[in-house]
Amino acid sequence: MFWFLLITMVVVVAAVTLAVVGGGDSEVLPEVAPEQLVDPLPAARPVDRADVEALRLPVAARGYRMADVDDVLVRLGAELAERDARIAELEEALAGAAPAGDAGAEGGEK
Repeated sequence: MFWFLLITMVVVVAAVTLAVVGGGDSEVLPEVAPEQLVDPLPAARPVDRADVEALRLPVAARGYRMADVDDVLVRLGAELAERDARIAELEEALAGAAPAGDAGAEGGEK
């Protein structure tokens, strides 16, 4: 029984040593390049709902890569601010045009 345990222990130690040291020149796990964000947000046109729904951020060891998320959020925030400014500008123009249009219509009715 003693010899069986001794041989088993030698085989296990040899297997663990071989696994740790490696069996040759090949790597156990090859190096993998980190995922990079392929910017699916269009640069030539405004971002629409389909672009945001199709957006997939690369995953890192602890979740998402903060730099990629920050870049996307900055881009979306800038476009939303630009749209808000354009909406305010159009509402202002519409409010300024409404009284002039109403006065012209009333003048024609008299």
